[in-house]
Amino acid sequence: MGNMRSLVKMLMVVLFLGWIFVWIMISTNRFQNIWTPKLAKHESCATHGSNDVHCGSELCLFAYPKETLPNSKRMEGKRENGEGDDGYEPIGDSDSHRVDFFSVAKFRAFGLRIGYVGHYCWAFLFFPVTRASTILPLVGLTSESSIKYHIWLGHVSNFCFLVHTVVFLIYWAMVNKLMETFAWNATYVPNLAGTIAMVIGIAIWVTSLPSFRRKKFEIFFYTHHLYGLYIVFYAIHVGDSWFCMILPNIFLFFIDRYLRFLQSTKRSRLVSAKILPSDNLELTFAKTSGLHYTPTSILFLHVPSISKLQWHPFTITSSSNLEKDTLSVVIRKQGSWTQKLYTHLSSSIDSLEVSTEGPYGPNSFDVSRHDSLILVGGGSGVTPFISVIRELIFQSQNRSTKLPNVLLVCAFKNYHDLAFLDLIFPSDISVSDISKLNLRIEAYITREDKKPETTDDHKLLQTKWFKPQPLDSPISPVLGPNNFLWLGVVILSSFVMFLVLIGIVTRYYIYPVDHNTGSIYNFTYRVLWVMFLGCVCIFISSSIIFLWRKKENKEGDKDSKKQVQSVEFQTPTSSPGSWFHGHERELESVPYQSIVQATSVHFGSKPNLKKILFEAEGSEDVGVMVCGPKKMRHEVAKICSSGLAKNLHFEAISFNW
Repeated sequence: MGNMRSLVKMLMVVLFLGWIFVWIMISTNRFQNIWTPKLAKHESCATHGSNDVHCGSELCLFAYPKETLPNSKRMEGKRENGEGDDGYEPIGDSDSHRVDFFSVAKFRAFGLRIGYVGHYCWAFLFFPVTRASTILPLVGLTSESSIKYHIWLGHVSNFCFLVHTVVFLIYWAMVNKLMETFAWNATYVPNLAGTIAMVIGIAIWVTSLPSFRRKKFEIFFYTHHLYGLYIVFYAIHVGDSWFCMILPNIFLFFIDRYLRFLQSTKRSRLVSAKILPSDNLELTFAKTSGLHYTPTSILFLHVPSISKLQWHPFTITSSSNLEKDTLSVVIRKQGSWTQKLYTHLSSSIDSLEVSTEGPYGPNSFDVSRHDSLILVGGGSGVTPFISVIRELIFQSQNRSTKLPNVLLVCAFKNYHDLAFLDLIFPSDISVSDISKLNLRIEAYITREDKKPETTDDHKLLQTKWFKPQPLDSPISPVLGPNNFLWLGVVILSSFVMFLVLIGIVTRYYIYPVDHNTGSIYNFTYRVLWVMFLGCVCIFISSSIIFLWRKKENKEGDKDSKKQVQSVEFQTPTSSPGSWFHGHERELESVPYQSIVQATSVHFGSKPNLKKILFEAEGSEDVGVMVCGPKKMRHEVAKICSSGLAKNLHFEAISFNW
């Protein structure tokens, strides 16, 4: 199975590099003057002399920056509309008018080229937001870590399209044809489609700006879901030939989106919820034993009783190797959605309908590859490191594994936030399980000078258990075991099916219209055929493989479901946690004892990160991971890259957009 996975990965690398190579060659004279005519000639021979097998080379190469109508039909169509052969409006015959003509022509050409730049950005725009991506792992990225590239590409493309729109508005005003803005040409570029796409794009762009997004997240969230309409009108505007250039990333994105939809139709079994004294939450779900994920992974949650559409990502704190049947996430109470969730869970409910997507994370994560490990977390940024420590506990069960020394440096605003540390060890852990783990914790309370003397009852750590419901099921991989391989099968089968169908439609429906009737097949209909057949193929291939894999794993799901339904419902419990009531409480729990003994608490100060990191200079290989505020991440990165300590290997974890 490992060899098959490597073979699929190698094949995908070759295909992706080939696609990138074609993009590089597009702008060369060799591609335009030698390769394109040869390819067109071979297609003509293969189709009985037609030059209009419109999606042949475009779909094979994903790039063909020219329209290909037979017998100059497009030029004839443009002449009927009063345009010149080159697409420019004729201004006059005098010498002075000729100067104006060339000036206007250059201005129009600038507008086209700036639009091309935006189009090139769209070729990569959807790769970073394809959560179960088969491309990003090839370059060592995850969807969470590469979301910034989606943001950058979105800004650049929207800026280019806005300039493109303004230039053409000015151009049409110069040639006295401003109403071209609203033209919908049946045989050439429909400008109205581009205008509609630009209006939608501006709405998405403005609401995604950081200042707007953070203050009014729900408006950003719902506006961003207009991307489907944006793609449709954008594709109609640029035509099927140019749309094929950006097809791969959109095709992969919609496969991922549909598979996520199939996974989210199941209700996930919520086992328990811990309400921490810091008013944060830990939710524990049932999962199948075949669901594996790496440390620092995330899970998307959907609670219909709070919002019918909203999904939110949260850090997984459990280890799939250590905790075979459960999965836990931590939720910080901030924003309206998490406030409502906290209110729900604090009430007297005994069940909650929750759907999940994921988990998503790095393909591999070797937590023991360093001699020492320094984990720096700010506030809730400490939560990804809980899964790292739990994975180390699992690896400690193998006597031959050499574990790194672990230093967890965490900064909290308030003393009650120390309750995050109570989640580091599972509640059922034994002394033998953590005896080999060399863990030291340095906790800094920045806004309080001393430990609070009293703790209110509402600050107790509460645990609520939920009754299993008939429709609940454990979280499982969307395509079952070997999810990566089956995802490759979905992609390959759906795209081959798409190529076959678009070839049949072109040869036996579009081609006869163009060739036999002497008319031009509708420009918009061509694009709609490409989008429709693409969606049909994704739906058919994904659905068949999903249902087949679901049937294959039915027996395992039955066992897991029986296990879920047999879980005894327990009454809610409350406890003060490790950090409250001081010496009045006898720490009988092994996790609590271990955490308290390993932790040094510092009040009224921030960690001296430079001193802490340089003190690790004695170790040969020190891994430094940081998750927290942007300022903290940049400070740690600056120290590690200064060259003053050559043994520091930096890695940042960021879930901020």
